[in-house]
Amino acid sequence: MSATLTLLHDGRTDEITVADPARPTIPADALEATLGWELQPEGLCQGAMCVPVDQDALVGDGGLDLGVFADALQRPLVTDEKHVVAALGASHHDRGEALASLQAPDFTLPDLDGNPHSLSDQRGKKVLLVAYASW
Repeated sequence: MSATLTLLHDGRTDEITVADPARPTIPADALEATLGWELQPEGLCQGAMCVPVDQDALVGDGGLDLGVFADALQRPLVTDEKHVVAALGASHHDRGEALASLQAPDFTLPDLDGNPHSLSDQRGKKVLLVAYASW
């Protein structure tokens, strides 16, 4: 029985049809449009960069195994079978580079009057960020 899986990745949300939400696969013809990678004889390729991958493990009857894809790129994958959703995180290398840069990611939040303010609007100024949690 197929289901429509919501795939969260790279700041995007895509809907893909999967046979098994617990072990989602991506249709081979949708790999590039969905995740920006191509399956080539040398492995998974994005532009000039290619990552070797066991193609026998990656490609199955239902398409390309998202878990094998995530492992090949060293990206965490979390699936929720009940809610038919999967989240593909950034690689530890990408997260490490972001942390090492000491640059906070941009975000926008409203003030008490509902006016939006972005962190990027404050570039070049000293900014104090206060975070609070009640737990």
